[in-house]
Amino acid sequence: MSEENTDGFDLSAEEARVLGVLIEKGYTTPDQYPLSLNALTNGCNQLTGRDPVMSLDEATVADAVESLHARGLVGRREGARVVKYEQLIRLRHSLPPAEQALLALLMLRGPQTAGELRTRSERMHRFDDVAAVQAGLEHLEEKYPPMVLALPRAPGTKETRYAHLMCGDVDVDAVVASVASGGGGAGGLSVRVETLEAEVAALRAELNALKASLGED
Repeated sequence: MSEENTDGFDLSAEEARVLGVLIEKGYTTPDQYPLSLNALTNGCNQLTGRDPVMSLDEATVADAVESLHARGLVGRREGARVVKYEQLIRLRHSLPPAEQALLALLMLRGPQTAGELRTRSERMHRFDDVAAVQAGLEHLEEKYPPMVLALPRAPGTKETRYAHLMCGDVDVDAVVASVASGGGGAGGLSVRVETLEAEVAALRAELNALKASLGED
């Protein structure tokens, strides 16, 4: 993708998954980052935090990585044993951590509301409130070319959902129809469960830090 290309983005679904995983893991597992091809493949095929769930082999992930590397969106680090990979979108498109987190979530989990994004971004970036999420989304919408799109509200829903544009134009009618048919109850329950999971993860992190300060294993 050249610097002069302002028509939009055209990543494949596999490339978007790889890029989203690299952004996510850079924040959630910094001790294991950059990622080897094996770790990256495992991240792409996670059963949690992914919509849709994928089953990619290493060859497919390697092809996606090479394409992203050619576009300047992924960097390679030559190690003693294996090559590792890191995302460069933060540099190429001047994205601060908040906007990287939002874009990663949209690439990994599909269209979401600002409230869902705030809850699900906890391990990557903590937003003070929904307004802060909205500000980040608006900035991504205003990029040239834009990276995010606000979708029309589906019938029976109260909140606007956002979709990424890294794979080109979004089939708005199909997304709205899918949201409308899925209803809002399950989504609300899912967010509440994820909130509890995030709180438990935060408590575990605090406990581990306390143990470390006390010299315990």
